[in-house]
Amino acid sequence: MPLHTLARYAQRIGKVFASASTWSNLVREHGWRRPRTRVYPAKPKIGVRATCPNEYWHVDVTVIRLITGVKVYLHAVIDNFSRRILAWRLAERLDPTTTCEVLVKAGNEIGCVPTVVADAGVENVNGQVDELVKTGVLRRILTLVEVAFSNSMIEAWWRSLRHQWLYLHVLDSLGSVKRLIAFYIEQHNTVMPHSAFLGQTPDEIYFATGDHVPAELKAAHQATQQRRLTENRAVRCRLCEPLDAAPMESLSNAETLGFQ
Repeated sequence: MPLHTLARYAQRIGKVFASASTWSNLVREHGWRRPRTRVYPAKPKIGVRATCPNEYWHVDVTVIRLITGVKVYLHAVIDNFSRRILAWRLAERLDPTTTCEVLVKAGNEIGCVPTVVADAGVENVNGQVDELVKTGVLRRILTLVEVAFSNSMIEAWWRSLRHQWLYLHVLDSLGSVKRLIAFYIEQHNTVMPHSAFLGQTPDEIYFATGDHVPAELKAAHQATQQRRLTENRAVRCRLCEPLDAAPMESLSNAETLGFQ
């Protein structure tokens, strides 16, 4: 029982009349809290992982509230292998056709049939998207319905977009939000290195143009370590000075102590 419940229960059965704070103090002083082993169901740590670009995509929509209280809807498609944002669109209302538009835009001239991972929301499961799937240009997997994992990759990107960028600005209009999103996506794709790719950007992974980056960063890191080691060894304190550079007074004290 929680301590507040335990205190009331002890009073009801006529055993102990004490407040919950008194119980808490006694539990802490005497170590009465019994050890409890909690058994939780295993949580998946790694979801779906692609082996090449355009093998798996993630599509989703997020709601962004302006300071006026108006809601706008951001649809986006992210590539699982490279984490590159392939297509996006900001809309004033939640329209099922917008999902089709971003998927078609992302799929232009890729030359393969990607598998789109999506949740079971109305923006992803509707007549327009169903017709697009039937054409054979893509396959669709519904998270937590057809598979056990969630759509966490694009949801993690939503959090980064919001907390690292959008919420640092005044979101007062659809146009200002659109400009902020466009800038962040361009920086995310082309400038910001990804830790999962050893310093390569999503564009470099997607287009296979950054294979040299990990080796260059590793060599630069080793050179920096060596330079730091050399500089640290060149710095001397008074305890490390040669004996002939010590003051004469120190030599006299050494001779007095019997050191020759």
